[in-house]
Amino acid sequence: MNDSAKNKAVFLDRDGVLNKEMGDYVCRIEDFEVLEYNIKALKELQDKGYLLIVATNQGGLAKGWYTEDELAKMHEKLRSIYKDGGVEFTDIFYCPHHPDFTGDCDCRKPKPGLLLRGIKKYNIDPALSYFIGDRERDVIAGTAAGVKGILINSDQPISEVLDLID
Repeated sequence: MNDSAKNKAVFLDRDGVLNKEMGDYVCRIEDFEVLEYNIKALKELQDKGYLLIVATNQGGLAKGWYTEDELAKMHEKLRSIYKDGGVEFTDIFYCPHHPDFTGDCDCRKPKPGLLLRGIKKYNIDPALSYFIGDRERDVIAGTAAGVKGILINSDQPISEVLDLID
């Protein structure tokens, strides 16, 4: 493979896709419930050569509802449980901002900043990539980054949309 070859990726929203949707911010590690039924589907995507990259809004940080340390614990739990199933996340990008507290930013979905960072950092071809999310803002962010958005219901098994991914 030459250096100019581009990677393909599946970007993933976090809450409602990789862990249980709580209806509001997940503020404590005790409430962070990983959706283990998605391990098999994500392993299939990984085995097809897709990088798996998380892109999540974490406005609760700006609101002071939880700390960077608590968020890091949640992401460590996420990585650990999926890794036990053979799934490795290439990276986890998060937006710590909230418009009511920190003003405007380019990384809070529906803006594409998180995806654009991943595309640049990992030499990803957006045209070969997807973004699975449970909110319209995820699809909008994906489209703005040149990635095909796939909208699922909160906590819907990813296996039900695998046929939408080449």
